[in-house]
Amino acid sequence: MQHITPFLWFENNNAEEAMNFYVSVFRNSKIVEIVRYPEGMTEEHMKGMGGKVLTGVFELDGMRFMCLDGGPGVWSITGAISFLVECEDQAQLDEYWSKLSAVPEAEQCGWCKDKYGVSWQIVPKQMSEMMKSTDKAAFGRAMQAMMKMKKIDLAELQKAYDGS
Repeated sequence: MQHITPFLWFENNNAEEAMNFYVSVFRNSKIVEIVRYPEGMTEEHMKGMGGKVLTGVFELDGMRFMCLDGGPGVWSITGAISFLVECEDQAQLDEYWSKLSAVPEAEQCGWCKDKYGVSWQIVPKQMSEMMKSTDKAAFGRAMQAMMKMKKIDLAELQKAYDGS
């Protein structure tokens, strides 16, 4: 059972749109529930929020997330938090990258930002093995190669790691 759940605050009131987008990107994903703000709220900070997402629960490939429409001015999503997606092969890297990367100037070393401002790390699962390697020279070559990439090219990364 998952005891810690990432919770995303959408300041542009597009939480439902974002949930629908994310469940379309990741296999085995679904929207679990949506609770909406009630209509007619009179509190200053709640005016106009009727019908918007108070809490949305969704799962991406089995991992639970929550979100809400929070309105502007309190918190914004930043690149200081990102979600790591370990990919099996180049085809999967390419697939997730093409669906998630929407801000070209935010692309670096497998990191990208989607149209909602959420940052993702789209990396090959082989990367963690390279990072744990006792061959520090091989790891250093792989890191140097990766630093020149936006989207990870697994074949080039492996060539650098292998020294070929």
